[in-house]
Amino acid sequence: MLNAETASRVLKEILWPTFRGLQAEGRGFRGVLYAGLMITDSGPKVLEYNARFGDPETEVILPRVTTDMADVLLAASRGGLERFLPLEVKNEACVGVVLCAGGYPGNHERGHPITGLAEAARMPGVDIFHAGTARDGDRLVTAGGRVLVVTATAVSMTEAAMRAYDAADRIHFEGKQLRRDIAAGGIRPSRI
Repeated sequence: MLNAETASRVLKEILWPTFRGLQAEGRGFRGVLYAGLMITDSGPKVLEYNARFGDPETEVILPRVTTDMADVLLAASRGGLERFLPLEVKNEACVGVVLCAGGYPGNHERGHPITGLAEAARMPGVDIFHAGTARDGDRLVTAGGRVLVVTATAVSMTEAAMRAYDAADRIHFEGKQLRRDIAAGGIRPSRI
């Protein structure tokens, strides 16, 4: 989990120097700049930059944001983001679990019917984001390696993880894979 000290280092050592460097080169940037980071024993390190939201990272951020994202993105594109800062964010934890197709990350299976989505989506605090899904007539089927991201918000990391895994377990498709260690560093693993 990112603590305040590490967040401060990311801003000071990575993000602000990046923005200053872009400005110094005459490359003003408007939009989303995603910094893929790794937190190491010697501090935060940049793995990649993308001019888009990160996936599945964004799926655990957006359910907490209460500021209208359409307004925020429009303001960012016009250079007026300052009036929305800081964003309004719920004081809750959010955990996301990616449901992957059989064979992922290699040659993954496609075309398997997906069931249980409605039941999972009715759970309190649960949101389901589609990634590798498609319609086949009236059925929803797998169509990519990362099929769905199941997120859950709650007052604690433990409760959010329990909800996310409970919802994920209600969704079924042949070959479904998921990690069972998501948020394990911030929760009691015996509860998952």
